[in-house]
Amino acid sequence: MQTRRTFLASASKAATLPILASTLGACGGNSLSTNTPISDSELQAQMIGKLNAQLNDTTTGSTIEPYLMDVGFTWDLPLIPAAQVNTIVAYSFGNRPNAASGNTSSNGGNQAAFPDPGPINEELADAVHQIYQLNPVKVFAQWEIARFLVSKYQMNSTNLHSIEPVIASDGSITYLSTDGVAAAIVALEGGAAAMGNVAVVGHRDHAKRCILTSVGRGMKASAVKEVTLPVNYDPLSGQPWTRNRGLYLVHDMFAQLAGKALTAIAQAYPQG
Repeated sequence: MQTRRTFLASASKAATLPILASTLGACGGNSLSTNTPISDSELQAQMIGKLNAQLNDTTTGSTIEPYLMDVGFTWDLPLIPAAQVNTIVAYSFGNRPNAASGNTSSNGGNQAAFPDPGPINEELADAVHQIYQLNPVKVFAQWEIARFLVSKYQMNSTNLHSIEPVIASDGSITYLSTDGVAAAIVALEGGAAAMGNVAVVGHRDHAKRCILTSVGRGMKASAVKEVTLPVNYDPLSGQPWTRNRGLYLVHDMFAQLAGKALTAIAQAYPQG
């Protein structure tokens, strides 16, 4: 498994470094451009020092640094052996537009037909199937993945529950967010407690947020130790942010920070 700094360093520097540069001081011979990561404690100290200098403040840097450390530099996943899994939950990653769908985004409505699931979701279906072979438990999969589980692996409704988009009375389609998928699954099960240990399947760069989102909905969520998650990107994806790694990591870190900000505000001011 990649370490937290080498994980980010392998992303597109053109997309990720402008964001990180504002939080990092001069790192000498141990900068992000090298293959030798500095220690967590040194990185944290440098971020706090740089933030305090930039903000002209001797305390706020210590408040902000844990968020930046977690969002930007922590990408390891909690792992569970396949034998201990009670439920599999799979989140899709991109899709491909087709002539019928006219789709350019997974979040918009007014679509006449579903887009094509796309090759990354086939890889995600392969990962689900690998886990299922090790431990044949109930599977909840976002529809793009479920299509491949049915067509390629002949899974049926006895074992597989497909999480479909919301179709309005006028035929328009609204695609669920990661959190929307998690909420739908918990509702189907009548609560997360009934799901036991949950194996989360997602694109490797999306998996951290998938697990965090699942945990936020009450699931005991982890990745499976024995199965490698997909790492490829589809340049023809209908979701522009899922076409290359540099862009996606910026998008994902933005989503993580947004969630942390909402949680922090709610904790600080619970009465609004």
